Amino acid sequence: MSASVTPESTVEQPAEKPVRPLIAGLRERRARHKQRPLIVRAVYVVAAVTVVLVGIAMLLLPGPAFVVIPIGLTLLALEFAGAERLLDRALDQADAAKAKASATTTTQRVLMVIAGAAAAAAAAVAAVLWDIPFLPV
Repeated sequence: MSASVTPESTVEQPAEKPVRPLIAGLRERRARHKQRPLIVRAVYVVAAVTVVLVGIAMLLLPGPAFVVIPIGLTLLALEFAGAERLLDRALDQADAAKAKASATTTTQRVLMVIAGAAAAAAAAVAAVLWDIPFLPV
């Protein structure tokens, strides 16, 4: 028995994803960034790691974590290709979330507004009944 070999021309390969304009611009800036002095590059890395850590903290604390983390990843991507891949994945997930949000029906949106209003009303009633201050005074 002979094993059949499939020619490479018939093997389906996944289509390459088009490069986002943000990532293409980032690659151009990385080429310029690599020519900067080592101390400047080190400062970029320290600042980027700090921004990413602050963004991660904002996942638990109040703040725009989903804005700050990509900014830190963009800074890190100037130095590391792995950070560029993480940034690209984060952008993919943001696009998917945007598409999912835009796919909601008018009924779903109205129900979410009603649910938010009911939650706010419940918080106000609880504050009045149990004497909970809205602002720390």
